[in-house]
Amino acid sequence: MRSMPGAVAVITDSTACLPVPVAERWGIGVVQVQLQVGEQFDEENRYDREEIIDQLRAGTPVKTAPPEVAAFFWAFQDAASKGASAIVSIHISGRMSETVNAAREAAQQVNVPVHVLDSGTTGMSLGFAATSAAKVAAAGGQATRVIDAAERRFRGSREILYVDTLEFLRRGGRIGAAQAFLGSAFSIKPLLTLKNGEVAPLTRVPGQRRALNKLVDLAVECAGDQDVEIAITRFGPDERDLEIGGRLRARLPHMVDSTLVDASMILGAHLGPGAIGITVSPV
Repeated sequence: MRSMPGAVAVITDSTACLPVPVAERWGIGVVQVQLQVGEQFDEENRYDREEIIDQLRAGTPVKTAPPEVAAFFWAFQDAASKGASAIVSIHISGRMSETVNAAREAAQQVNVPVHVLDSGTTGMSLGFAATSAAKVAAAGGQATRVIDAAERRFRGSREILYVDTLEFLRRGGRIGAAQAFLGSAFSIKPLLTLKNGEVAPLTRVPGQRRALNKLVDLAVECAGDQDVEIAITRFGPDERDLEIGGRLRARLPHMVDSTLVDASMILGAHLGPGAIGITVSPV
């Protein structure tokens, strides 16, 4: 579904992990965050996912950078040229990336109102917020209603993350309060969340199997008896995500929908190969 002239346009960034068909259906503009792999520097969608995973495992330096201000400017200009009455631009936490600041700078250079939102989160918590906002916009909602839809969604959503190791978060400087878990034995697996806009520790569990069981338990606890959408996010092919999905469906009678998505390569660069996340998002 494309935005109609006069509608509010919704823009997000690639850390939202939105599948391309979803973004296209709801007319969501996605500005690409950037990756540097060795000497190569480009937008993340220009890289091959499996190559990035191999490079990470090989120890090749992989760094991330926010989009250029110009990338946001042209995304905003494109929306304006198609007749958008206003733009709502929703992005990864400002404590994790300068992306939102690049969007704010570009917003000052266009001739339609641009409302830039710091979601305080990332991943499908951001993706669900952008989708909800775009649905309200497609129904003819004004900017205030579109903003309300996005804020309600990203404030209510929760990210629960399993990582095989904290090393990639440490390398990228995104470890936040989870640094308290550094130095744990190799067999101790950390479970993390996002709190106050940055990575925060939840608990440590001995062994991968127990950690993944705990990941499911925490998601079920977080959902409670609410109607929720669930997203399972993976970085790299993994049969474990199918098992996790089946267990969540069996234990969450109020689950409205579930989806399996590939993590943004930006997030994968910080979480590392084998990372699995569950997003619990009340609807």
